[in-house]
Amino acid sequence: MPENILVTGGCGFIGANLVRTLAERGLVRSIRVIDDESRGRRDAIAPYDAEFVKGDIRDRDLMRRALRNVDAVVHLAADTDVIDSITNPERNFDINVAGTFRLLMLMREMDVPRLVNASTGGAILGEARPPVHEEMVPHPTSPYGAGKASVEAWCSAFAASYGFASVSLRFSNVYGPMSFHKGSVIASFMRRILDGVPLTVYGDGSQTRDYIFVDDLCEGIVAAMTAGKPGVFQLGSGAGTTLDRLIELIAEVACPGRRPDVRYEPFRTGEIRHNWTDVTRAREQLNWTPRTSLPDGLALTWSWFRDHALSQPPGRRLSRQPARRTP
Repeated sequence: MPENILVTGGCGFIGANLVRTLAERGLVRSIRVIDDESRGRRDAIAPYDAEFVKGDIRDRDLMRRALRNVDAVVHLAADTDVIDSITNPERNFDINVAGTFRLLMLMREMDVPRLVNASTGGAILGEARPPVHEEMVPHPTSPYGAGKASVEAWCSAFAASYGFASVSLRFSNVYGPMSFHKGSVIASFMRRILDGVPLTVYGDGSQTRDYIFVDDLCEGIVAAMTAGKPGVFQLGSGAGTTLDRLIELIAEVACPGRRPDVRYEPFRTGEIRHNWTDVTRAREQLNWTPRTSLPDGLALTWSWFRDHALSQPPGRRLSRQPARRTP
C-alpha cells in the first residue's frame, strides 16, 4: 500500500468517501486532495486529516506542486456527464483525455510510479450483451465513453513503456451518502421524492443497470492499490436491476406503502439500454467482493439524504451543479 496519496477530484462524491475510508482506517501516512470545488466542496473532507489544494488538473504548475512527495495517484477528476459530452465533446475531451495525458506526463517527470484510474464500463463497451467483462471489445456510444476508452489505452501504454504500476477500474453506477449534488439516477430520484415532485425515467423502465454502494467501491480502490495488479478491472455488484425495480426499492425506504409518481420520457441518445458487470477478475486478482445489498445500500443512502435535506437551500435539491467536476 502506498504511503502518500494524491486524490484528484477528492472533494467529489467518490473522492470524499475514499478520503474518509483511507483516513478512518489509517491506511496511508498522508492524503492530499486536489479539486476545483465546481461540484464537491472542501467541507466534505474537513473532518479528515487531508491536505487540500484548490485548482484544475490541467494547471501544470499547480499539479507539479500537488505531485510533490507523492507515491501514488487515485485519479477521479473527470467530466462525467454522458449527455453533456454529446452536447460539448471538445470540453469532455480536454478534461478527461488531454487532462489525464498531462497528468501522466507529469507523473513520469516527477517519478510518481503508481496510478489508479477511474474508468467506466457501460459507456466504453456500448450495447454489449451483459454481463460485461474486461475482455469485451470497446464500442463507445458517446464522447464520454470514447474518452474513457482512450484514457485506459494511455494508462496501458505508459505502464508498458515507462514501468508505471497502472490500473483502470471500470465503475458501475455508484450511489451512497454524500451524493446529494450528483446527477445519477438514485441521487436524482431521492432529491425528487424529498421535494414531492414526479420522478423522470428516460425510456420504458425496463433498462437495467448495475448499482454499487460507494463503501464497496472504495474498498475496491483500496484493494487495487494494495494488490498492485496492472490492467483493467470491473467494479460493480455483479447484478442487473431494472429502473422500475429500483423505483420500487427506493419507495420501500423513502415512502413505504406508496409508489412515487413516475413520468416516462423517450430514451436519450448515447445511453445504454442494458448493462451489468461480471466482477470475477476483481474477485480473483484483487481479492475484492462487494458486500452491500441494494436494499441495504438504498436504506443507508436515503437516511443520509433525509438527514441532510434541511441543509440544502431552496431549489438546490432538484438542480445539479454544472456537469464539470474536474479539479
